[in-house]
Amino acid sequence: MACLLVVDDEQSMREFLEILFTREGHQVTSTGNAAAALGRVEEGGVDLVLCDLRLGADSGLEVLRVAKERSPATEVVMITAFATTENAVQAMKLGAYDYVLKPFKVDELKLVVQKALEHRALLQENRVLRHRVGGRTEAPGLLGHTPAIEEIRRMVSRVAATGTTVLLTGESGTGKEVAARAIHAAGDRADLPFVAVNCGAVPEGLIESEFFGHTRGAFTGAAEARPGLFEVAGSGTLFLDEVGELPPQVQVKLLRAVQERRIRRVGATTDIVISARLLAATNRDLGEEVRAGRFREDLYYRLNVIQLRLPPLRERLEDLPEFCANFVERFAADLGRRPPALTPETLKLLQAWSWPGNLRELANVLERAVTLCDGEVLGPELLPAPLRGGAPASRSVEALAELPPDGLDLQAHLDAVERRILEQSLARTGGVKTEAARLLALTFRSLRYRLAKFGIGEG
Repeated sequence: MACLLVVDDEQSMREFLEILFTREGHQVTSTGNAAAALGRVEEGGVDLVLCDLRLGADSGLEVLRVAKERSPATEVVMITAFATTENAVQAMKLGAYDYVLKPFKVDELKLVVQKALEHRALLQENRVLRHRVGGRTEAPGLLGHTPAIEEIRRMVSRVAATGTTVLLTGESGTGKEVAARAIHAAGDRADLPFVAVNCGAVPEGLIESEFFGHTRGAFTGAAEARPGLFEVAGSGTLFLDEVGELPPQVQVKLLRAVQERRIRRVGATTDIVISARLLAATNRDLGEEVRAGRFREDLYYRLNVIQLRLPPLRERLEDLPEFCANFVERFAADLGRRPPALTPETLKLLQAWSWPGNLRELANVLERAVTLCDGEVLGPELLPAPLRGGAPASRSVEALAELPPDGLDLQAHLDAVERRILEQSLARTGGVKTEAARLLALTFRSLRYRLAKFGIGEG
């Protein structure tokens, strides 16, 4: 179903076109006024405009020109009984999809509208693909055979065919987006867009516009109307990664979108019906965030209809050889090489590490090793120094977690450790906070919150 706007100064023609395309399954509104038509386009949600060339004292070409300026994604089909080559050429130059002459054949007009909507869908799909560029999944698919991952596979199969909202939880780097893509791919929306957005990576001032879109002039720099990610996803899947990073004002609007299946572009006065399935992920304990007042309780319950916890790599080390083989093969293929074989010593060192960064950290380690490998064997010397030098991380964790005979102040102890690691991350990155956040597998906003908590970098 598409949203069509009919613009014609003849009431009988407006009524005829409304009936015709409503029967085709579209949502149709109409007006005989150029100003009203442009106002409706600017509010967003209009997929196609059918516009007469002459609108009394107004010009349909002017409606076309301004409509394409304010909403480039909206297709416009011109209709006229006064055909001239000059008008046709001018309409096409201004961005009209096509030019239909009165009296027209009904089947001809329906075909033009269908082709225009297909063209718009292709442009939207291109935007989805551009949104994915640079967002390569950091982990392979749902590999492994531990009981936890087998249970996740079973749950993915059960929820894929539904439209139920799913909340994916787990530490950073455990493959939450991989599971989200698996849910999408296994359901009846597999051929529709999968749009992923990292809520912690979008600048706070642009989050509303990114999610819900905006009208022309809604804020400084909004030179044209733009659809948000809910619209771009269409009837596909919208995946909100790190949803716990959303600021309170966006949580309110997201709650409304989930409850009412409607959104409103920034600067608009009318709603747009949405049909995308929502999947969300977080590495935070949202229950704790609710208790601390940082996350809305009503939104939490709306998102947490079904929860899937992705286990950390240290809980599924039996699957590590399979992950290693998958990563090595992929990175070698990217370099146009045959995949090198891991020596038993290399695999032993990898299995001894605690993997605080989980699969993402494993991927980074193996990508580096494969890149530096110039033979058919990947030996321990190609691993980073911490992995091959001395005691494995698990022993360090045991030493750090040793309880003194007289006990200790647990919170103070954990705060001291966290402060020290934060300070080391800034020292190692020369004070570049974005790099420090990457080093700690945190979002920038989460790092900033932690630094402020300890007063690091102030003054």
